[in-house]
Amino acid sequence: MFGFLNIYKPSGITSHDVISILRKITKIKQIGHTGTLDPFAEGVLPVCIGKATRLIEYLDDEKAYIGTIQLGKSTTTYDTEGDIVKTSSKKVNLQDIETVLKNFTGEIEQLPPIYSAIKIKGKKLYEYARAGESVDIQPRKINIKHLDIIRWNPETMQLELYIECSKGTYIRSLANDIGESLEVYGHLIKLVRAKAGCFELKNAIKLENIKTTDDVFANLINPLECLNYPVYYVNNDEYQLIANGNPIKTNCDSKAIILTNSENRIIAVGEIKNNLIKPIKVFI
Repeated sequence: MFGFLNIYKPSGITSHDVISILRKITKIKQIGHTGTLDPFAEGVLPVCIGKATRLIEYLDDEKAYIGTIQLGKSTTTYDTEGDIVKTSSKKVNLQDIETVLKNFTGEIEQLPPIYSAIKIKGKKLYEYARAGESVDIQPRKINIKHLDIIRWNPETMQLELYIECSKGTYIRSLANDIGESLEVYGHLIKLVRAKAGCFELKNAIKLENIKTTDDVFANLINPLECLNYPVYYVNNDEYQLIANGNPIKTNCDSKAIILTNSENRIIAVGEIKNNLIKPIKVFI
């Protein structure tokens, strides 16, 4: 079994739980996902089955989310799982929000939340937080392409946003930072990942609908549908060369290329240099 699954991860379980469930169903150990979702979050979780785990690095990594921010309160974790640390009774209007959001689009620097799995000096940030230890967290450059208001409720002070962003963006931090900029504080109360690379919410399969190996097969996605690289179809002679790890000639000027056979099956990922395709990952 070789391919991708577009799984809808429900709220309340971890991304690792999803992998464990699929391993139990398929009896395949070589299963992984392309990006962790917090337990309270839901939505698109791309899953790689079998040798497709070796293709993770070639997948597009831009993400899109629908996040709901509760203004008026901030928490230790920047979401509903933390303790409330700051409150404000100040009211804001839609114009205030639109003005502030302009400061969060494009390339910006963001501080990851202290309750996260990022490692500093071999120790995860949340371990420092739970131990009450201070640690120097450096900001990271991220890119927010779109930050659009879906819904604003001035009565409940809840703001729903559509966010398209680069890999490594923490929507929890974004919620906290927006609240700080509005001077009313804020925390994330709902998060749905709507897109991860080519995997979209509208095509995601609910985990509860995957109960047998046949269900997995029925929803398996050919990696060729998800890899944004040139494709080179090899003939029989070239197939044998690739199978033995030998390069083949080409006129293509791309840096990386996907090699396939007449059955539209990935044979290898190649690297091009000096008009030669050198196989770097072989799937024969």
